[in-house]
Amino acid sequence: MSHANARLTVHGRLLIVERARSGWPQAHIAAAMGVSRRCVKRWLDRYRTEGEAGLRDRSSRPHHVANRTPEPVAAAVVALRAKERLGRDELAARTGVPARTVSRIIVRAGLPRLAELDPMTGERIRASKSTAVRYERERPGELVHMDVKKLGRIPDGGGWRALGRESADRHRDVKIGYDYVHSLVDDHSRLAYSEVLPDEKGPTCAAFLERAIGYFAAHGIPRIERLITDNAWAYRWSLREVCNVHSIRQKFIKPHCPWQNGKVERFNRTLQTEWAYRQSFTSNDARTAALDPWLEHYNTGRRHSALGGNPPISRLRPTS
Repeated sequence: MSHANARLTVHGRLLIVERARSGWPQAHIAAAMGVSRRCVKRWLDRYRTEGEAGLRDRSSRPHHVANRTPEPVAAAVVALRAKERLGRDELAARTGVPARTVSRIIVRAGLPRLAELDPMTGERIRASKSTAVRYERERPGELVHMDVKKLGRIPDGGGWRALGRESADRHRDVKIGYDYVHSLVDDHSRLAYSEVLPDEKGPTCAAFLERAIGYFAAHGIPRIERLITDNAWAYRWSLREVCNVHSIRQKFIKPHCPWQNGKVERFNRTLQTEWAYRQSFTSNDARTAALDPWLEHYNTGRRHSALGGNPPISRLRPTS
């Protein structure tokens, strides 16, 4: 398609050809069409060599780009994205390719956005509706999000991920129970703290919050001002004493509106994809033991697109 200020369209170029066939001198054609003689000659030359196809618009993209990312490097980016489903900032750090270049490679390869992929299987799914209203608190500790994620326990020897579906089906009737992963996430810095606990009862939640407050204090958030949770009974009634002792104001999301607790909900998804289901564990203890090292990586090394490609610790003051 011709640009807005172009003097000639495809029909105008055909008119140049027709007038040349009628015997018009090129100088007269240029004057009548309001273009240069060189322009007239270029379109006539294209018509002689290519016919009417030569009069159509062409892409202005260069045939060769000197600084184009080498194909082996681009292939490595695509392979790592497909295998581990990492964001562009983490891919950039792993491959040494600038983040903007990583984005272009992903688009050029036709790979879907991570939001369009199932977090467990990596298969493309119908993405949920996203909101355009995003917020972030101004300082660490101004608001923290709390939630629990329920995970099936892993039997000794491994579950279906390690042994396959057929082997797991033979032990379908064996009840192994669940783990409850309690998490607290700071709204501003995304600093996170998690523990694997046996239940989600009130005393368990209160004890976890007390330990999480100590963890946050040791990592540069000495005071928590507000705590937001869902409306679970354990949160609404069992956290009151802890919040009163530490002068924390409790907030609750509206019923059936989990996106209001979105920071920790999103963390739960990352927790599953990068810790719980990233590899096949042969025992429940092995998975539990892998949580603390992963959490340390999440807070100090993992790059967050919402933080400009930096880890949560980058937004906190160093502690002595």
